[in-house]
Amino acid sequence: MSGKVLPCSAQEIGTLFLFEKLTPEQLGRLCCDGRVELFEAGPVYTEGDPATCFYVMIEGTVVLSRRVGGDDVEVARTSQRGVYTGAMQAYIGDRVQQVYLNSMRVTEPTRFFVLPAETFAAIMSEWFPMAVHLLEGLFFGQKSSQLAISQRERLLALGSLSAGLTHELNNPAAAAVRATSTLRERVAKMRHKLRVISSGPYSREDLANLIDIQERTAERVAKAQTLSPLEASDREDQLTDWLDDHGVMESWQIAPTFVQAGLDVEWLDQVAAAVDEEILPGAIGWLNYTVETELLMTEIEDSTARISNLVGAAKQYSQLDRAPYQVADVHELLDSTLLMLGGKVGDRIKVVKEYDRTLPKIPAYPAELNQVWTNLIDNAVSAMNEAGGEGTLTVRTALVRDQLMVEFRDTGPGVPQEIRSRIFDPFFTTKPVGEGTGLGLDISWRIVVNKHHGTLQVESVPGDTRFQVLLPLTATDNETPEESA
Repeated sequence: MSGKVLPCSAQEIGTLFLFEKLTPEQLGRLCCDGRVELFEAGPVYTEGDPATCFYVMIEGTVVLSRRVGGDDVEVARTSQRGVYTGAMQAYIGDRVQQVYLNSMRVTEPTRFFVLPAETFAAIMSEWFPMAVHLLEGLFFGQKSSQLAISQRERLLALGSLSAGLTHELNNPAAAAVRATSTLRERVAKMRHKLRVISSGPYSREDLANLIDIQERTAERVAKAQTLSPLEASDREDQLTDWLDDHGVMESWQIAPTFVQAGLDVEWLDQVAAAVDEEILPGAIGWLNYTVETELLMTEIEDSTARISNLVGAAKQYSQLDRAPYQVADVHELLDSTLLMLGGKVGDRIKVVKEYDRTLPKIPAYPAELNQVWTNLIDNAVSAMNEAGGEGTLTVRTALVRDQLMVEFRDTGPGVPQEIRSRIFDPFFTTKPVGEGTGLGLDISWRIVVNKHHGTLQVESVPGDTRFQVLLPLTATDNETPEESA
Protein backbone atom coordinates (compact mmCIF):
# COMPACT_ATOMS: atom_id res chain seq x y z
CA MET A 1 0.00 0.00 0.00
CA SER A 2 1.41 3.41 -0.94
CA GLY A 3 1.02 6.66 0.96
CA LYS A 4 1.16 10.28 -0.09
CA VAL A 5 4.73 11.32 -0.91
CA LEU A 6 5.89 14.47 0.97
CA PRO A 7 9.10 16.53 0.88
CA CYS A 8 12.00 14.97 2.78
CA SER A 9 13.88 17.17 5.24
CA ALA A 10 17.41 16.00 6.07
CA GLN A 11 17.30 18.07 9.23
CA GLU A 12 14.08 16.39 10.40
CA ILE A 13 15.15 12.80 9.80
CA GLY A 14 18.45 13.62 11.48
CA THR A 15 16.47 14.03 14.75
CA LEU A 16 15.45 10.35 14.66
CA PHE A 17 17.62 8.23 16.98
CA LEU A 18 18.47 5.82 14.16
CA PHE A 19 20.09 8.59 12.08
CA GLU A 20 21.30 11.09 14.72
CA LYS A 21 25.01 10.17 14.30
CA LEU A 22 25.04 10.49 10.50
CA THR A 23 26.83 13.33 8.70
CA PRO A 24 24.94 15.99 6.72
CA GLU A 25 26.16 14.34 3.52
CA GLN A 26 24.77 10.97 4.62
CA LEU A 27 21.45 12.52 5.64
CA GLY A 28 21.30 14.22 2.26
CA ARG A 29 21.81 10.92 0.47
CA LEU A 30 19.04 9.31 2.52
CA CYS A 31 16.63 12.06 1.49
CA CYS A 32 17.77 11.72 -2.10
CA ASP A 33 17.41 7.92 -2.28
CA GLY A 34 14.46 7.61 0.08
CA ARG A 35 11.20 9.45 0.56
CA VAL A 36 8.72 10.60 3.20
CA GLU A 37 5.23 9.10 2.93
CA LEU A 38 2.02 9.94 4.78
CA PHE A 39 -0.34 7.01 5.42
CA GLU A 40 -3.94 7.43 6.51
CA ALA A 41 -5.33 5.06 9.15
CA GLY A 42 -5.26 1.52 7.77
CA PRO A 43 -2.84 -1.19 6.59
CA VAL A 44 0.65 -0.36 5.34
CA TYR A 45 2.01 -3.82 4.48
CA THR A 46 1.02 -7.47 5.06
CA GLU A 47 2.94 -10.33 6.62
CA GLY A 48 4.39 -12.70 4.02
CA ASP A 49 4.49 -10.17 1.18
CA PRO A 50 7.89 -9.40 -0.45
CA ALA A 51 9.82 -7.02 1.83
CA THR A 52 10.41 -4.08 -0.52
CA CYS A 53 10.82 -1.18 1.93
CA PHE A 54 12.43 -0.21 5.23
CA TYR A 55 10.16 2.06 7.34
CA VAL A 56 11.16 4.56 10.05
CA MET A 57 8.28 6.35 11.77
CA ILE A 58 8.52 10.14 12.03
CA GLU A 59 5.19 10.74 13.78
CA GLY A 60 1.95 8.86 14.36
CA THR A 61 1.02 5.46 15.78
CA VAL A 62 1.84 2.02 14.40
CA VAL A 63 0.47 -1.42 15.25
CA LEU A 64 2.41 -4.59 14.39
CA SER A 65 0.64 -7.97 14.30
CA ARG A 66 1.36 -11.60 13.47
CA ARG A 67 -0.98 -14.07 11.83
CA VAL A 68 -1.76 -16.96 14.22
CA GLY A 69 -4.26 -19.46 12.90
CA GLY A 70 -7.18 -17.44 11.62
CA ASP A 71 -6.47 -14.44 13.84
CA ASP A 72 -4.20 -11.40 13.72
CA VAL A 73 -2.43 -11.18 17.07
CA GLU A 74 -1.13 -7.74 18.01
CA VAL A 75 2.52 -7.90 19.07
CA ALA A 76 3.40 -4.20 19.36
CA ARG A 77 1.72 -0.78 19.42
CA THR A 78 3.78 2.42 19.74
CA SER A 79 3.92 6.14 19.03
CA GLN A 80 7.67 6.46 19.70
CA ARG A 81 9.47 8.50 17.05
CA GLY A 82 12.16 6.63 15.17
CA VAL A 83 10.85 3.09 15.58
CA TYR A 84 11.61 1.03 12.50
CA THR A 85 10.34 -2.11 10.78
CA GLY A 86 9.96 -3.71 7.36
CA ALA A 87 12.90 -5.00 5.31
CA MET A 88 15.31 -5.11 8.27
CA GLN A 89 17.27 -8.10 6.88
CA ALA A 90 17.75 -6.72 3.38
CA TYR A 91 21.54 -6.52 3.95
CA ILE A 92 21.66 -10.36 3.95
CA GLY A 93 20.39 -10.47 0.38
CA ASP A 94 18.84 -13.50 -1.26
CA ARG A 95 20.46 -15.92 1.18
CA VAL A 96 17.21 -15.72 3.14
CA GLN A 97 13.68 -15.19 1.89
CA GLN A 98 13.02 -11.46 1.99
CA VAL A 99 9.40 -11.15 3.16
CA TYR A 100 7.70 -9.05 5.80
CA LEU A 101 7.73 -10.94 9.11
CA ASN A 102 4.68 -9.10 10.43
CA SER A 103 1.82 -6.88 9.31
CA MET A 104 1.79 -3.14 9.98
CA ARG A 105 -1.13 -0.75 10.14
CA VAL A 106 -1.49 2.79 11.45
CA THR A 107 -4.33 4.02 13.64
CA GLU A 108 -4.02 7.71 12.67
CA PRO A 109 -2.34 9.71 9.90
CA THR A 110 1.30 8.65 10.21
CA ARG A 111 4.49 9.82 8.46
CA PHE A 112 7.34 7.45 7.64
CA PHE A 113 10.77 7.83 6.16
CA VAL A 114 10.75 5.02 3.57
CA LEU A 115 13.89 3.52 2.07
CA PRO A 116 13.75 0.89 -0.73
CA ALA A 117 15.15 -2.46 0.43
CA GLU A 118 17.91 -2.52 -2.21
CA THR A 119 19.04 0.99 -1.24
CA PHE A 120 18.96 0.12 2.46
CA ALA A 121 21.14 -2.96 1.81
CA ALA A 122 23.62 -0.98 -0.32
CA ILE A 123 23.92 1.85 2.24
CA MET A 124 24.44 -0.61 5.10
CA SER A 125 27.23 -2.40 3.21
CA GLU A 126 28.89 0.88 2.19
CA TRP A 127 28.63 2.82 5.45
CA PHE A 128 28.84 0.02 8.03
CA PRO A 129 30.71 -2.92 6.45
CA MET A 130 32.02 -4.25 9.75
CA ALA A 131 28.59 -4.06 11.35
CA VAL A 132 27.06 -5.90 8.39
CA HIS A 133 29.61 -8.71 8.73
CA LEU A 134 28.91 -8.93 12.45
CA LEU A 135 25.15 -8.98 11.90
CA GLU A 136 25.45 -11.62 9.17
CA GLY A 137 27.63 -13.75 11.43
CA LEU A 138 25.21 -13.35 14.30
CA PHE A 139 22.22 -14.23 12.11
CA PHE A 140 23.68 -17.31 10.41
CA GLY A 141 25.66 -18.35 13.47
CA GLN A 142 22.54 -18.37 15.60
CA LYS A 143 20.66 -20.36 12.97
CA SER A 144 23.50 -22.89 12.75
CA SER A 145 23.80 -23.16 16.54
CA GLN A 146 20.06 -23.49 16.87
CA LEU A 147 20.00 -26.32 14.33
CA ALA A 148 22.91 -28.17 15.95
CA ILE A 149 21.59 -27.80 19.49
CA SER A 150 18.08 -28.64 18.34
CA GLN A 151 19.34 -31.90 16.87
CA ARG A 152 21.31 -32.58 20.05
CA GLU A 153 18.27 -31.87 22.20
CA ARG A 154 16.20 -34.26 20.13
CA LEU A 155 18.85 -36.94 20.57
CA LEU A 156 18.90 -36.34 24.33
CA ALA A 157 15.11 -36.50 24.44
CA LEU A 158 15.20 -39.71 22.41
CA GLY A 159 17.75 -41.18 24.79
CA SER A 160 15.62 -40.24 27.78
CA LEU A 161 12.52 -41.72 26.16
CA SER A 162 14.41 -44.89 25.22
CA ALA A 163 15.63 -45.30 28.79
CA GLY A 164 12.13 -44.73 30.11
CA LEU A 165 10.61 -47.15 27.62
CA THR A 166 13.22 -49.80 28.46
CA HIS A 167 12.41 -49.38 32.16
CA GLU A 168 8.68 -49.60 31.50
CA LEU A 169 9.11 -52.71 29.33
CA ASN A 170 11.39 -54.41 31.84
CA ASN A 171 8.76 -54.54 34.60
CA PRO A 172 6.04 -56.47 32.72
CA ALA A 173 8.66 -58.59 30.94
CA ALA A 174 10.22 -59.62 34.27
CA ALA A 175 6.75 -60.28 35.71
CA ALA A 176 5.90 -62.53 32.75
CA VAL A 177 9.15 -64.49 33.18
CA ARG A 178 8.53 -64.98 36.91
CA ALA A 179 4.92 -66.00 36.34
CA THR A 180 5.92 -68.47 33.63
CA SER A 181 8.51 -70.10 35.90
CA THR A 182 6.02 -70.37 38.75
CA LEU A 183 3.33 -71.66 36.42
CA ARG A 184 5.62 -74.47 35.29
CA GLU A 185 6.05 -75.52 38.95
CA ARG A 186 2.31 -75.37 39.62
CA VAL A 187 1.47 -77.43 36.54
CA ALA A 188 4.01 -80.03 37.63
CA LYS A 189 2.41 -80.19 41.07
CA MET A 190 -1.03 -80.38 39.48
CA ARG A 191 0.11 -83.39 37.42
CA HIS A 192 1.40 -84.99 40.62
CA LYS A 193 -1.89 -84.27 42.42
CA LEU A 194 -3.83 -85.71 39.47
CA ARG A 195 -1.75 -88.91 39.75
CA VAL A 196 -2.53 -89.13 43.48
CA ILE A 197 -6.25 -88.52 42.88
CA SER A 198 -6.47 -91.04 40.04
CA SER A 199 -4.84 -93.74 42.17
CA GLY A 200 -6.97 -92.98 45.25
CA PRO A 201 -10.33 -94.34 46.37
CA TYR A 202 -12.36 -91.84 44.35
CA SER A 203 -15.49 -92.90 42.53
CA ARG A 204 -16.29 -91.78 39.01
CA GLU A 205 -18.95 -89.52 40.50
CA ASP A 206 -16.43 -87.88 42.87
CA LEU A 207 -14.01 -87.26 40.00
CA ALA A 208 -16.81 -85.77 37.88
CA ASN A 209 -17.77 -83.48 40.76
CA LEU A 210 -14.16 -82.39 41.21
CA ILE A 211 -13.81 -81.55 37.52
CA ASP A 212 -17.12 -79.65 37.58
CA ILE A 213 -16.02 -77.67 40.64
CA GLN A 214 -12.67 -77.01 38.99
CA GLU A 215 -14.39 -75.54 35.92
CA ARG A 216 -16.67 -73.34 37.99
CA THR A 217 -13.75 -72.20 40.14
CA ALA A 218 -11.79 -71.17 37.06
CA GLU A 219 -14.79 -69.15 35.85
CA ARG A 220 -15.04 -67.46 39.25
CA VAL A 221 -11.35 -66.49 39.16
CA ALA A 222 -11.89 -64.67 35.86
CA LYS A 223 -14.69 -62.60 37.43
CA ALA A 224 -12.93 -61.83 40.74
CA GLN A 225 -13.42 -58.29 42.07
CA THR A 226 -10.66 -56.30 43.74
CA LEU A 227 -11.12 -55.91 47.49
CA SER A 228 -9.83 -53.20 49.74
CA PRO A 229 -6.92 -54.19 52.01
CA LEU A 230 -9.26 -54.30 55.03
CA GLU A 231 -11.85 -56.43 53.20
CA ALA A 232 -9.15 -58.79 51.95
CA SER A 233 -7.70 -59.20 55.45
CA ASP A 234 -11.11 -59.97 56.95
CA ARG A 235 -11.88 -62.55 54.26
CA GLU A 236 -8.47 -64.22 54.71
CA ASP A 237 -9.22 -64.67 58.41
CA GLN A 238 -12.62 -66.18 57.58
CA LEU A 239 -11.17 -68.59 55.02
CA THR A 240 -8.27 -69.58 57.29
CA ASP A 241 -10.74 -70.46 60.09
CA TRP A 242 -12.91 -72.47 57.66
CA LEU A 243 -9.95 -74.42 56.29
CA ASP A 244 -8.64 -75.16 59.80
CA ASP A 245 -12.08 -76.37 60.88
CA HIS A 246 -12.20 -78.76 57.91
CA GLY A 247 -8.75 -80.24 58.47
CA VAL A 248 -7.02 -78.60 55.50
CA MET A 249 -3.26 -78.28 55.97
CA GLU A 250 -1.33 -75.02 55.28
CA SER A 251 -4.49 -72.98 55.44
CA TRP A 252 -2.48 -69.77 55.97
CA GLN A 253 -0.94 -70.22 52.50
CA ILE A 254 -4.12 -71.25 50.72
CA ALA A 255 -6.42 -68.52 52.13
CA PRO A 256 -4.68 -65.49 50.49
CA THR A 257 -4.73 -67.25 47.09
CA PHE A 258 -8.45 -68.00 47.41
CA VAL A 259 -9.16 -64.39 48.43
CA GLN A 260 -7.26 -63.08 45.39
CA ALA A 261 -9.37 -65.42 43.23
CA GLY A 262 -12.63 -64.06 44.66
CA LEU A 263 -13.54 -67.21 46.61
CA ASP A 264 -15.35 -66.93 49.94
CA VAL A 265 -16.76 -69.14 52.72
CA GLU A 266 -20.05 -69.64 50.87
CA TRP A 267 -18.15 -71.03 47.89
CA LEU A 268 -16.16 -73.41 50.08
CA ASP A 269 -19.42 -74.58 51.67
CA GLN A 270 -20.63 -75.49 48.18
CA VAL A 271 -17.40 -77.43 47.57
CA ALA A 272 -17.78 -79.28 50.89
CA ALA A 273 -21.36 -80.19 50.01
CA ALA A 274 -20.33 -81.56 46.61
CA VAL A 275 -17.60 -84.00 47.74
CA ASP A 276 -17.24 -86.51 50.52
CA GLU A 277 -15.66 -85.34 53.74
CA GLU A 278 -12.65 -87.68 53.50
CA ILE A 279 -11.58 -86.31 50.10
CA LEU A 280 -12.28 -82.63 50.92
CA PRO A 281 -8.64 -81.71 51.86
CA GLY A 282 -7.40 -83.26 48.60
CA ALA A 283 -10.10 -81.44 46.65
CA ILE A 284 -9.14 -78.13 48.26
CA GLY A 285 -5.49 -78.73 47.35
CA TRP A 286 -6.51 -79.57 43.78
CA LEU A 287 -8.57 -76.36 43.59
CA ASN A 288 -5.67 -74.37 45.05
CA TYR A 289 -3.45 -75.46 42.15
CA THR A 290 -6.26 -74.60 39.73
CA VAL A 291 -6.63 -71.13 41.22
CA GLU A 292 -2.88 -70.49 41.22
CA THR A 293 -2.65 -71.61 37.60
CA GLU A 294 -5.48 -69.29 36.55
CA LEU A 295 -3.99 -66.35 38.47
CA LEU A 296 -0.57 -66.92 36.93
CA MET A 297 -2.03 -67.09 33.42
CA THR A 298 -3.90 -63.85 34.11
CA GLU A 299 -0.65 -62.25 35.28
CA ILE A 300 1.13 -63.39 32.11
CA GLU A 301 -1.75 -62.09 30.00
CA ASP A 302 -1.66 -58.71 31.77
CA SER A 303 2.12 -58.46 31.45
CA THR A 304 2.19 -59.29 27.76
CA ALA A 305 -0.74 -56.90 27.15
CA ARG A 306 1.23 -54.20 28.94
CA ILE A 307 4.24 -54.88 26.69
CA SER A 308 2.00 -54.77 23.63
CA ASN A 309 0.47 -51.47 24.78
CA LEU A 310 3.94 -49.96 25.33
CA VAL A 311 5.08 -51.03 21.87
CA GLY A 312 1.87 -49.60 20.43
CA ALA A 313 2.41 -46.35 22.32
CA ALA A 314 5.97 -46.13 21.02
CA LYS A 315 4.72 -46.61 17.47
CA GLN A 316 1.97 -44.03 18.01
CA TYR A 317 4.45 -41.61 19.55
CA SER A 318 6.96 -41.91 16.73
CA GLN A 319 4.22 -42.07 14.06
CA LEU A 320 6.05 -44.84 12.21
CA ASP A 321 4.56 -45.77 8.82
CA ARG A 322 2.15 -42.82 8.95
CA ALA A 323 1.71 -39.74 6.82
CA PRO A 324 3.46 -36.64 8.25
CA TYR A 325 0.29 -34.56 7.88
CA GLN A 326 -2.96 -36.30 8.73
CA VAL A 327 -6.25 -36.07 10.57
CA ALA A 328 -5.43 -37.14 14.13
CA ASP A 329 -7.04 -37.62 17.54
CA VAL A 330 -5.11 -35.48 20.03
CA HIS A 331 -6.22 -37.74 22.88
CA GLU A 332 -4.42 -40.70 21.33
CA LEU A 333 -1.30 -38.55 20.93
CA LEU A 334 -1.51 -37.34 24.53
CA ASP A 335 -2.02 -40.87 25.91
CA SER A 336 0.94 -42.26 23.96
CA THR A 337 3.19 -39.43 25.17
CA LEU A 338 2.10 -39.83 28.81
CA LEU A 339 2.74 -43.57 28.57
CA MET A 340 6.18 -43.00 27.06
CA LEU A 341 7.04 -40.51 29.83
CA GLY A 342 5.57 -42.62 32.64
CA GLY A 343 9.00 -43.46 34.05
CA LYS A 344 10.03 -39.81 34.10
CA VAL A 345 6.79 -38.63 35.70
CA GLY A 346 7.22 -41.18 38.49
CA ASP A 347 4.89 -42.21 41.28
CA ARG A 348 4.97 -39.01 43.34
CA ILE A 349 3.35 -36.87 40.65
CA LYS A 350 -0.35 -37.54 40.07
CA VAL A 351 -1.54 -37.35 36.46
CA VAL A 352 -5.15 -36.24 35.93
CA LYS A 353 -6.79 -36.42 32.50
CA GLU A 354 -9.70 -34.08 31.82
CA TYR A 355 -10.48 -34.93 28.20
CA ASP A 356 -13.44 -33.67 26.21
CA ARG A 357 -13.99 -36.79 24.13
CA THR A 358 -16.57 -35.00 21.96
CA LEU A 359 -13.83 -32.95 20.29
CA PRO A 360 -13.25 -33.82 16.63
CA LYS A 361 -10.04 -35.08 15.07
CA ILE A 362 -7.91 -32.27 13.65
CA PRO A 363 -5.44 -31.90 10.77
CA ALA A 364 -1.95 -32.00 12.24
CA TYR A 365 1.62 -33.25 12.15
CA PRO A 366 1.21 -35.84 14.95
CA ALA A 367 4.89 -36.67 15.45
CA GLU A 368 5.70 -33.00 15.95
CA LEU A 369 2.74 -32.42 18.28
CA ASN A 370 4.05 -35.35 20.35
CA GLN A 371 7.31 -33.42 20.64
CA VAL A 372 5.35 -30.40 21.92
CA TRP A 373 3.56 -32.55 24.52
CA THR A 374 6.93 -34.04 25.54
CA ASN A 375 8.54 -30.64 26.06
CA LEU A 376 5.60 -29.23 28.04
CA ILE A 377 5.22 -32.33 30.23
CA ASP A 378 8.98 -32.44 30.82
CA ASN A 379 8.98 -28.78 31.91
CA ALA A 380 6.03 -29.36 34.24
CA VAL A 381 7.65 -32.40 35.85
CA SER A 382 10.97 -30.56 36.25
CA ALA A 383 9.20 -27.63 37.92
CA MET A 384 7.44 -29.91 40.40
CA ASN A 385 10.64 -31.86 41.07
CA GLU A 386 12.40 -28.61 41.95
CA ALA A 387 9.58 -27.90 44.41
CA GLY A 388 9.94 -31.20 46.26
CA GLY A 389 9.09 -33.86 43.71
CA GLU A 390 5.36 -34.04 44.42
CA GLY A 391 2.40 -32.45 42.69
CA THR A 392 -0.36 -32.90 40.15
CA LEU A 393 -0.14 -32.70 36.38
CA THR A 394 -3.52 -32.07 34.78
CA VAL A 395 -3.92 -32.56 31.04
CA ARG A 396 -7.14 -30.99 29.75
CA THR A 397 -8.74 -30.67 26.33
CA ALA A 398 -11.57 -28.32 25.44
CA LEU A 399 -13.09 -26.26 22.64
CA VAL A 400 -12.11 -22.59 22.92
CA ARG A 401 -13.28 -20.06 20.33
CA ASP A 402 -13.54 -22.62 17.51
CA GLN A 403 -10.10 -23.98 18.33
CA LEU A 404 -9.04 -27.16 20.10
CA MET A 405 -7.20 -26.39 23.32
CA VAL A 406 -4.75 -28.72 25.04
CA GLU A 407 -3.78 -27.46 28.49
CA PHE A 408 -0.96 -28.71 30.71
CA ARG A 409 -1.41 -27.56 34.29
CA ASP A 410 1.11 -28.18 37.06
CA THR A 411 1.30 -27.31 40.74
CA GLY A 412 4.93 -26.21 40.62
CA PRO A 413 6.36 -22.86 41.79
CA GLY A 414 5.26 -21.03 38.62
CA VAL A 415 7.00 -18.88 36.01
CA PRO A 416 8.19 -15.50 37.41
CA GLN A 417 6.53 -12.50 35.80
CA GLU A 418 9.86 -10.92 34.85
CA ILE A 419 10.87 -13.83 32.57
CA ARG A 420 7.46 -14.86 31.27
CA SER A 421 7.85 -12.90 28.05
CA ARG A 422 11.22 -14.55 27.32
CA ILE A 423 10.53 -18.25 27.90
CA PHE A 424 9.76 -18.90 24.22
CA ASP A 425 12.97 -17.20 23.05
CA PRO A 426 15.71 -19.43 21.55
CA PHE A 427 18.41 -20.49 24.06
CA PHE A 428 16.63 -18.92 27.07
CA THR A 429 16.63 -21.29 30.04
CA THR A 430 16.44 -21.04 33.82
CA LYS A 431 18.28 -24.33 34.31
CA PRO A 432 21.95 -24.47 35.35
CA VAL A 433 24.64 -24.44 32.67
CA GLY A 434 24.78 -27.82 30.94
CA GLU A 435 21.30 -28.92 32.02
CA GLY A 436 19.14 -27.05 29.53
CA THR A 437 19.53 -25.90 25.94
CA GLY A 438 16.75 -23.31 26.07
CA LEU A 439 15.24 -24.69 22.88
CA GLY A 440 12.39 -26.87 24.16
CA LEU A 441 9.81 -24.10 24.33
CA ASP A 442 11.20 -22.38 21.23
CA ILE A 443 10.80 -25.59 19.24
CA SER A 444 7.31 -26.05 20.68
CA TRP A 445 6.41 -22.47 19.73
CA ARG A 446 7.59 -22.94 16.14
CA ILE A 447 5.74 -26.27 15.79
CA VAL A 448 2.47 -24.86 17.15
CA VAL A 449 2.55 -21.36 15.65
CA ASN A 450 4.50 -21.71 12.41
CA LYS A 451 3.65 -25.28 11.43
CA HIS A 452 0.08 -25.63 12.76
CA HIS A 453 -0.98 -21.95 12.65
CA GLY A 454 -2.01 -22.19 16.29
CA THR A 455 -1.21 -20.42 19.55
CA LEU A 456 1.02 -21.33 22.50
CA GLN A 457 0.54 -19.27 25.65
CA VAL A 458 1.22 -19.47 29.37
CA GLU A 459 -0.63 -18.39 32.49
CA SER A 460 1.18 -18.76 35.78
CA VAL A 461 0.89 -18.10 39.48
CA PRO A 462 2.66 -20.10 42.21
CA GLY A 463 0.97 -23.48 42.44
CA ASP A 464 -0.92 -23.11 39.16
CA THR A 465 0.99 -22.89 35.86
CA ARG A 466 -0.90 -23.53 32.63
CA PHE A 467 0.61 -23.93 29.19
CA GLN A 468 -2.18 -23.80 26.62
CA VAL A 469 -1.90 -25.00 23.02
CA LEU A 470 -4.68 -23.79 20.71
CA LEU A 471 -4.97 -25.58 17.36
CA PRO A 472 -7.28 -24.87 14.40
CA LEU A 473 -9.98 -27.43 13.62
CA THR A 474 -9.53 -27.21 9.86
CA ALA A 475 -6.60 -27.39 7.46
CA THR A 476 -5.16 -24.38 5.67
CA ASP A 477 -5.93 -23.94 1.98
CA ASN A 478 -2.58 -25.31 0.76
CA GLU A 479 -2.46 -28.40 2.98
CA THR A 480 -4.48 -31.60 2.63
CA PRO A 481 -4.17 -34.10 5.49
CA GLU A 482 -4.52 -37.85 5.08
CA GLU A 483 -7.06 -39.74 7.14
CA SER A 484 -5.43 -41.56 10.04
CA ALA A 485 -5.82 -45.31 10.25
